[in-house]
Amino acid sequence: MKKLFIIANWKSNKTIEETEKWLHDLSEGLNKENINLGDKKIIIAPSFISLEHANYCAKNLKFPVEFAAQDISAFDEGAYTGEINGRQIKELANYVIIGHSERRKYFGETDELIGQKVSIATRHDLAPIFCIQNENTPIPHGAEIVAYEPVFAIGSGHPDTPENAEEMSKSIKKELGDIPVLYGGSVVPENVKSFTSMPNIEGVLVGGASLDSHKFLEIIKNA
Repeated sequence: MKKLFIIANWKSNKTIEETEKWLHDLSEGLNKENINLGDKKIIIAPSFISLEHANYCAKNLKFPVEFAAQDISAFDEGAYTGEINGRQIKELANYVIIGHSERRKYFGETDELIGQKVSIATRHDLAPIFCIQNENTPIPHGAEIVAYEPVFAIGSGHPDTPENAEEMSKSIKKELGDIPVLYGGSVVPENVKSFTSMPNIEGVLVGGASLDSHKFLEIIKNA
């Protein structure tokens, strides 16, 4: 049985207090329903301000969850005001999301810059979760997990079809080998199984629906 990655990308949402409540609620829900996570890896990507406290809460709750950063500096330590570098992130996370279409659209990130971020991440033993928008998005060496997120599906309520996502996944695997490929874009409890049941899709990257702990619990259950 394949291992499924269920990743919550909170984007620029939630205070530290809200982060704590979300983790407590999800942990309580998993325990109450006695959900077996043996074949599922849960990864949470809070904002940077909540990442340390999220780690603290998860350890106290004995909650089997890992963490990802939503971004990483393209530079190492030094005089880069406002940047958070790989060495700092590694204390709190094992993964980092790189190449998301929102970073490309709103912050002007280029393929070259994104490639630098992948190199920095791997240098600090952080696994890049690399987002692609279509078959023309170049995937740099070092990407350990690829998330196919078509732009039209992100936050629109109109996901791609599982069949198209499966074809994308097969194409990626043909190029890169047996690398985990995820689908992202308007994933909800009602449609998650249609994607994770595809032979070459190893999980989902969840945006808006991950902000509600009850919805995210249903996604975990249904995947």
